[in-house]
Amino acid sequence: MTTTLTLGLIFDPLYFILIAPAFLLSLIAGWMVKSRFNWASQIRSPRGLTGAQVARLIADHHGLRHVPVEPSQGHLSDHYDPRAKALRLSPQVYGGNSLAAYAVAAHEVGHAIQDQTRYAPLVVRNFIVMTAGFGSNLGLILFMAGTALAAGAKSPIGMWLMIGGIVLFSLVVFFQLVNLITEFDASARAKAALIDLGYVSREEMPAVSKVLTAAALTYVAATLQAVLTLVYLVLKFNQSQNR
Repeated sequence: MTTTLTLGLIFDPLYFILIAPAFLLSLIAGWMVKSRFNWASQIRSPRGLTGAQVARLIADHHGLRHVPVEPSQGHLSDHYDPRAKALRLSPQVYGGNSLAAYAVAAHEVGHAIQDQTRYAPLVVRNFIVMTAGFGSNLGLILFMAGTALAAGAKSPIGMWLMIGGIVLFSLVVFFQLVNLITEFDASARAKAALIDLGYVSREEMPAVSKVLTAAALTYVAATLQAVLTLVYLVLKFNQSQNR
């Protein structure tokens, strides 16, 4: 989620008090993703396969031969593109022969499997992704504009702008919750596929789990930030109505 903060948020101590846990969790998650991926990248797989090969084999096993596995630029830029129906893996994953590469590659195949089976949370996520991005920015802008009007002229228009901002930002929270479910499910599918097809042993699975858990924590942090921001908006609205 990309949140554009207005000056009202930037200088409001209440916002930072509320958002502090999410901000701290985000920093921890970012550090964990990098450190655990680098650590697991040093654990070579005796199977001699690259991340791209593992992705191809898992995808083929699930009837996704039509889904290409393509290289992408950038560190940890791995993703599944539901519009192009393509798996795109970063250089470290695409050509890497490590448990980290296997974990990330299998996770992205998990999203492709979700798309194939019309997994409901993924369908919802893809449907509202643009609306959520729109609601994040416009919701905050409407809310702060309404706050200014309500504080000045006590205009009912200000109250309705604040309510509209809260409703729009609620879409962001909903999107983050659905996205969190989708990511956890993709990781569960990845672990099952790696074990069932023999690309990772049960002794190697803890390393894979550490990589996927760290990645999932970034989505937990984003969801927590959205929820706490919504709480902030509701609190500010209540304050404006009680003056």
